[in-house]
Amino acid sequence: MADINAIVDDLDAERADLDEVVAGLDASQWSSLTPAQGFTIADQIAHLNWTDELVMRAIRSPETFADEVDGVLAPPHAVESINAGSEFVNAGTRERSHLPQSQLVSVWRRSAAELSGILRALPSGTRIPWFAPRPLSVAAMAASRVMETWAHGQDVFDALGISRQPTRRLEHVVRLGVRSRDFAYQLRGMEPPEEEFRVELRAPGGEVWSWGPAHAPNKVVGTALDFALVATQRLHREDSDLVTWGDAPEEWLRIAQAYAGPVGQGRRRQGPLHAA
Repeated sequence: MADINAIVDDLDAERADLDEVVAGLDASQWSSLTPAQGFTIADQIAHLNWTDELVMRAIRSPETFADEVDGVLAPPHAVESINAGSEFVNAGTRERSHLPQSQLVSVWRRSAAELSGILRALPSGTRIPWFAPRPLSVAAMAASRVMETWAHGQDVFDALGISRQPTRRLEHVVRLGVRSRDFAYQLRGMEPPEEEFRVELRAPGGEVWSWGPAHAPNKVVGTALDFALVATQRLHREDSDLVTWGDAPEEWLRIAQAYAGPVGQGRRRQGPLHAA
């Protein structure tokens, strides 16, 4: 059984790393654009605050949450649905991104701490409705918050030109990326492959994290960092160090999406100057 407290500890640590950076920003940096199209650093923090609060609403009032997000992702292949999903997310972000910097950071810290406390206290077996095809376990929801905090934090770090060392917390991100394979296809109205893939990723500590049958003909190999960046659409697949065997994994990497939300735009290709 997953250790909820350990996952939430990782969530808190991921937030603390981001908080340390944004707390010291001046006004011009706070309003800097990030690589996410149209999103400033302020928008990134507003988005994290909004999604923290959305998760708490899903936990406290599942029926109200279901009504609020009804139709946001369905039908998955419809352009109007994709646009509706993007507008839903953007509207939630805009609700608070205009707040003064100190106030928004304070609100984000408060919602983050409150959500962490709620996740730690939920009874074993609790299922939380979300944008995924099925309600999430508490462990899966906590891991998804680690993933989203890491991904939006990456946008902030990239905007500021700051490099950060990957940590073992990346395992939450890459595991979600692997497990969301079929969801990425379904979200685009595509049929997922029937066979399992082998995924072997070199972790920050040098060990190998792996999923799928050892002798599967379809295979992805590379660093955990680059897989996490591709799966959260923070790095173009062609700029990654990922190597594939078989046509199916190559198709997957071009649509991979670890987060349960509208289809993302991804990143433009940067070319050979990229260094993982």
